[in-house]
Amino acid sequence: VQLQASGGGLVQAGGSLSLSCVASGSILVINRMGWYRQAPGKQRELVANILRGDRTNYADSVKGRFTISRDNAKNTLYLQMNSLKPEDTAVYYCNTNAIRAWGDAGMDYWGKGTQVTVSS
Repeated sequence: VQLQASGGGLVQAGGSLSLSCVASGSILVINRMGWYRQAPGKQRELVANILRGDRTNYADSVKGRFTISRDNAKNTLYLQMNSLKPEDTAVYYCNTNAIRAWGDAGMDYWGKGTQVTVSS
């Protein structure tokens, strides 16, 4: 399973960015997809994820500002980030827990990160 993320960049505080992540490869079922981020000197943290049935979870720090969505037909995950703050600056990683064959357990896969920088 490969994850290809895109959409990072530099934006001023208060601005918006949109991230996308395409999952490809031998995938039978996707259990969940999500975005994590890691700022310099900090641990990687969950930003938002979307589970089977489209149930979503958000970090408290991004609630009301970020929206996660998914196109199941395209195995594509999106993250719309509005009202960005300097503290949102981090490398953002796409993650999925997917099953590749019947009887297999779900496994976690990670994409290469994409940098999001918010200037004050």
